[in-house]
Amino acid sequence: MSEIETPRLLLRPWRESDLAPFARLNADPAVMEFMPRLLRREESDAFARACQAQIAGRGWDRWAVARRDSGDFVGAVGLSRVTFEAAFTPCTEVAWRLAREHWGHGFATEAAAAALRHAFVELELPEVVSFTVPANLRSRAVMERLGLTHVPENDFGHPRVPAGHRLHAHVFYRITRAQWRARQETGAAE
Repeated sequence: MSEIETPRLLLRPWRESDLAPFARLNADPAVMEFMPRLLRREESDAFARACQAQIAGRGWDRWAVARRDSGDFVGAVGLSRVTFEAAFTPCTEVAWRLAREHWGHGFATEAAAAALRHAFVELELPEVVSFTVPANLRSRAVMERLGLTHVPENDFGHPRVPAGHRLHAHVFYRITRAQWRARQETGAAE
């Protein structure tokens, strides 16, 4: 499946026209506050192209997200395989990065919920994880709205961030397919 529709959004393969707005959000200090650094244009383009290559190859990754009403590019949301080693790997992460002008409208939750549905219904994954720095309260709130649970014993120091760096410590969240299905049955899902 290469596209996923939600009531307001389209999660779709990347287009050349997505590269400039994606580069702008990756160069925005507010968007990248909890990332180690801003991305240069060529890094941003390479990130988007890598996501697109995964979508073309296996049918999923972090999709480009656009508003259905206007077609405006919102950001990147989807699933990715965690490529570093940790106590909880191998695993698949649900992740999002939205342009600041699209914050506060529930788009991250809406798109990530669609990605979770894809993970559990289409891919039949046993669980999906997410993680961020403790101070990233906005993303943690999205994780909790999605039904992911903080698992303190799996909190970790990110191996790609130097020890002592303000972004080294990460909190770990997870949701199993059984937990996700229970939320669907009770209507607790977003």
